[in-house]
Amino acid sequence: MPKVSSVVVPYATYLRVYEPLAAFPEPERGRWARYARRTDLPSYQDELRRALADVVPTPPVPVPVRESDDAFVLEVDGVVCVCPWRTRLRGWQALGELAEEFPLPVLDALLPPFVRRQAAEDYERWLTAHPDARPWIRTATWQVPINWFVLVSDEEREYDKGSAAGGSTGAPVLRYRTPMVEARRRVARGLRALKDTMDEGPLIDGLVDVGRWLEEFHPRSLVELDYGGLVHALPAGALEGDHSAADVAEGIAALRRGDGAAAGEAYGRLVERWRSVRDLRSAN
Repeated sequence: MPKVSSVVVPYATYLRVYEPLAAFPEPERGRWARYARRTDLPSYQDELRRALADVVPTPPVPVPVRESDDAFVLEVDGVVCVCPWRTRLRGWQALGELAEEFPLPVLDALLPPFVRRQAAEDYERWLTAHPDARPWIRTATWQVPINWFVLVSDEEREYDKGSAAGGSTGAPVLRYRTPMVEARRRVARGLRALKDTMDEGPLIDGLVDVGRWLEEFHPRSLVELDYGGLVHALPAGALEGDHSAADVAEGIAALRRGDGAAAGEAYGRLVERWRSVRDLRSAN
């Protein structure tokens, strides 16, 4: 495995799908089965460090030259499940979204136009040969998209405040893990409630999009919402008291029973909780 930096890379959150080995055709299934037996499995920080290392050269390398052979591994009820990184594919997709994040002069300074153009051409050629490709991981920076919280329940919340010393093994962890069937059911119920009570908009569009993405995976998969490095942007007390999934579920339940006031209160708590992170993003 390539050597990576020990620096903690913050501020990215993740929505991951872990599929059982049975979902993969041979010979890929066998390769992942062998991979899962390794004792040196990498972390999400390892993936980020490698990606950032590619941005340092001049000109930068916005997308890896080769697709990653790594994955995250979980055992769920005795079944080995894997979440392939697919870093190259995700890099191409993220590159296409950059124009919405930065003004053109800033974008040109970060990634020169000829670099972006070459990456776009490479992606177009690759996609022609792989029209059904999709990532197992979605990433967001400086936020957890509201539609992600619809997939999970507060009862599935896992919080570990970490050690006082911190470090790569002592950092806080906040995540949710839920069976795919539950995530899909919550998407369907959430969409019905939202469409019955509000006009089309970003929240509904985002939930439709994530629902379609989930349909592409094995029904016995596991869905994970991980705060990842964003835990470093939240004070310990705020992190421990963060029950955003509960607020979203309460808001949707209120809409379902026609209680607009209660839905507004739940949404207000959510907005207030994330205000500090939004302010940090603006300052950054």
